[in-house]
Amino acid sequence: MAATTAGTRARRPLPLRAFRLASRLLLYLVVVGGAFGYMYPVFFMLRTSLTVESDLYVYPPVIVPWPPAWENYATMWANGPTGSWLKNTAIVVSFSVVAETVTSVMVAYGFARTSFAGRDKLFLGVLATMMLPGAVTLIPRWLIFHRLDMIDTLWPLLIPRLFGTPFYIFIMRQFFLTLPRELDDAARIDGASHLQILRKVVIPLSLPAIATIGVFSFMNRWNDFLEPLIYLLRTENLTLAVGLRFFVSRFGTEYHLLMAGAILLIVPMIVAFFLAQKQFIRGIALTGIKG
Repeated sequence: MAATTAGTRARRPLPLRAFRLASRLLLYLVVVGGAFGYMYPVFFMLRTSLTVESDLYVYPPVIVPWPPAWENYATMWANGPTGSWLKNTAIVVSFSVVAETVTSVMVAYGFARTSFAGRDKLFLGVLATMMLPGAVTLIPRWLIFHRLDMIDTLWPLLIPRLFGTPFYIFIMRQFFLTLPRELDDAARIDGASHLQILRKVVIPLSLPAIATIGVFSFMNRWNDFLEPLIYLLRTENLTLAVGLRFFVSRFGTEYHLLMAGAILLIVPMIVAFFLAQKQFIRGIALTGIKG
């Protein structure tokens, strides 16, 4: 068998082998070029954050600053309430990830694994809310929290997460539909309730999809700029994404400090993605679109 395969390769025309080799080489060049294009802004941010201010505008530019100006990070941290911003962001992100994931999983289970009157129409109503721009509900929500005297607190960023997210509900419902119904029937014969079926049968089989919405939630809440900007007023109450604006107005064109803050903002997202990379990619691959 091996001899036959080797003989077949040997009999291939030289132009065909050259074409396939050139095609593969071109593909690698495109992939490497695309990777460089995506990584260049991150490299530029890192390079600027490690450059002393006097070398920012020299020509030719300093590609790799040496020695690295690590003191830029200490200066950035000391010239603003960065610790408070980081703490506020951690509170909002951790609460939002747990709340959105738990609520979305429970709602999706109801739509996918139970039967009740008007279920499909109600699910269409949930999907319809995805088409509603967030700006439409921004003023009514602000008025509600203003009446509740919650402006300039973290509550407006936390309470809405208790009601789930339509997109996450859709992802989890589609994943739950791919699981065999016989698993539910077997557990129900053993006397399991819906909550027990969800906790002991469905959730262990749905970890990739749960990791997917967890990563989405983490990235969305960590990068959220509009809602903290609207609801939070005092400088020490800001989240990290909004707090970076503090450096723009305070330091003006001192980009080495601004880029140090930007690196601090993106590092947790990179770490979170790589920690959940396997489950995230598997969840994207396994999440079907079964109706």
